[in-house]
Amino acid sequence: MNNDNNSVEGSHKKLIEAPTSKPSSLGSLDNLDALSQYIKSTKGTREGRAIPSLEKWHPKDIADMDLTIKANGEWWHEGGQMTRESLVSLFATILWKEENNGITEYFLKTPVQKIRIQVEDAPLLINDVGIVHEDDMSWLEFTTTTGDVVRLDDAHPIVLKTYNSNKSDSNYSDSNYSDSNNSDFSESDFHNSDTANQLSTADDVADSQELASTEQVRPYMMVRNGLTALIGRNTFYHLTEIGALSEDNGNTILTLQSGGQSYSLSMPTE
Repeated sequence: MNNDNNSVEGSHKKLIEAPTSKPSSLGSLDNLDALSQYIKSTKGTREGRAIPSLEKWHPKDIADMDLTIKANGEWWHEGGQMTRESLVSLFATILWKEENNGITEYFLKTPVQKIRIQVEDAPLLINDVGIVHEDDMSWLEFTTTTGDVVRLDDAHPIVLKTYNSNKSDSNYSDSNYSDSNNSDFSESDFHNSDTANQLSTADDVADSQELASTEQVRPYMMVRNGLTALIGRNTFYHLTEIGALSEDNGNTILTLQSGGQSYSLSMPTE
């Protein structure tokens, strides 16, 4: 079956005031067509790409779907890549993360059912960053491939995390996040063209089979509802051009300015 090329028109419909029971004609929501139809059938007051109040939904019914968000940000369903961007963006609005017995689990959450999916690394991917000016203040504003827009601030920090490219287990706990002042980045990762060639982020995942069990340190950003986004290599490289590089006790420091505050990432030398 061509999984994501079913009729899914108007995928960015109103999503908020969803019904609290499944339409009887849909049955279980653990397939793409039924889930998309259910979301489209909901009514709400907000227009455009709205994020539902997922924290207010407490469904007891749990199902599983053969859907995996790859480490490079691609969505795959039943062995095939989902190429319809509108459908991926629609489902991204109901992404939900839970910690269960020390294991991180991801779901597509509705008021009536949680559908468990697999996530190899981060559920979201940042592919753009820019500087916006508002009320005499400058902000670093990041955009994900699925339409989230978030600014660098205390609630949305950038962190560094070690990722094992050969690890098939998609469950990662928050304890795996590295402190930005004790990361495994090398100093050369911050210097111009070396960054684009050496920084291990989403663009490197295609070669993960050849990298075997290589551990890579990658930059991530908090987005919403506990969900993090991997910062793509080109985007992070752009950050090194926007920010200021300095040296401190042998470490290379990248300092970023956003909302009148300074945020630093520190990389020890090898």
